[in-house]
Amino acid sequence: MRLDRNFANGRFIEPASDERIAVLNPATGAVIAHVSGATEAEALAAVDAAASAQKAWRKLPAVERAVHLHKLADALTECAPAIGAALALESGKSVADATNEAIYAGQITRYHAEWARRIEGEVIPSDSPDENLVLHREPIGVVACLIPFNYPVYTFMRKVAPALIAGNTVVVRPSNNTPSSAFEIAKAVQQAGMPAGVVNILAMSHATAEAFCTHPKVGMITLTGSVGAGRKVLDYCKANIAKPSLELGGKTPAIIEADADLEKAARELVASKTTHCGQLCTAIERVYVQESVHDRFVALLKKHMSAVECGDRGTQPSLMGPLVNEASRQSIHAMVERAVADGATLETGGKVPAGDGFFYPPTLLTNCRQDMEIIQEETFGPIMPVVKYRTLDEALEMANDHQFGLSSVLYTENYRAAMKIANGIEAGELYVNRTPADPYQGFHAGWKRSGLGGDDGKHGMLEFTQTRLVVMKY
Repeated sequence: MRLDRNFANGRFIEPASDERIAVLNPATGAVIAHVSGATEAEALAAVDAAASAQKAWRKLPAVERAVHLHKLADALTECAPAIGAALALESGKSVADATNEAIYAGQITRYHAEWARRIEGEVIPSDSPDENLVLHREPIGVVACLIPFNYPVYTFMRKVAPALIAGNTVVVRPSNNTPSSAFEIAKAVQQAGMPAGVVNILAMSHATAEAFCTHPKVGMITLTGSVGAGRKVLDYCKANIAKPSLELGGKTPAIIEADADLEKAARELVASKTTHCGQLCTAIERVYVQESVHDRFVALLKKHMSAVECGDRGTQPSLMGPLVNEASRQSIHAMVERAVADGATLETGGKVPAGDGFFYPPTLLTNCRQDMEIIQEETFGPIMPVVKYRTLDEALEMANDHQFGLSSVLYTENYRAAMKIANGIEAGELYVNRTPADPYQGFHAGWKRSGLGGDDGKHGMLEFTQTRLVVMKY
């Protein structure tokens, strides 16, 4: 059986303890690998290695750091089949989808490499004569990168690439649900000839993660995860007043106006909700449908959701795969049962299937109310609750009546409606006549409890910098 070792200071290290993290195939429930759990001493040593390497890494001209990133992108592309094979087994994705994720990781690495000549400061007019104010952009130091289970390869480079081009070094903690693909990335890091200590990757317990995140040399912590995990990271940041960058929970609302292309909208919403079993931060989580087209649209949703079948994508790639683990499945099923008990109508799904694996069917709920748990709390699964509305103002009010504000969706052919929602939605993103896809040249940032800071684009890269003002009298 596969045994993965941690990667620090440019090499795979021999385990210092017998702690092992079991990795399961969520499509079968079988153990497919073990990963060495880093000890606290190993994790702290990795931070020290990163801090030491950062002294030389930050002094490299940014264009030289970009050369390293381009080599890493080449290695990721070359290693994509191996990365994808590991990811498919530990995530329940098809081999094709998992391999494509590795290819996309290479693409976002190239994108951020191109910022090398575009990290700009400012010259600011002074109030005093014979004086210049010059604002510099500088790296922060060592960045702790905490990676989620759902898109662990893409998110890995989504955080690491901008951190590196800005002159930082990183210590990466992959999810304990999907760590094997991270150690395949480590092989690509070695193949690319990255300087030792610039990229470090360690699997670990929550207690060890706290110890490494509160190491005095950690200057920033970036996380994609739940609100609960975000609160823990903010606690960690208190130790060093480290900078947080948090992409947290989401509850994407989709507003369906009467003039929308209903067939297109239904097909795309179901695809969003069933891709990777709904385990996407921006997947459609609640649907507001104008009352005059409500029944027609629900019928379309039911048709498309009922046609989706669950199964092992390792053997049947066209099926919808499993949830990450049994705890997630039981939590989601309990939310569905409570919604039905509270008055929602179960249109399709809602049953825990027999057999191996952590599967849950696409589930459609109608007659939902704004105050229901199923509308207010993130499911992170293939659950689609529907609420009826009369006016667009009412739909906007309900969409904004929420703790989360990550992404949002509107289907309409009316530019006035589009502008109203674009100027009134309380979310970091709005997608009009399409579902979310996080273009990496944009800026993926949440409002409210959906996070602080953000990823992607110029602004995502600048998250990994700090400023220095130089006041120069002459």
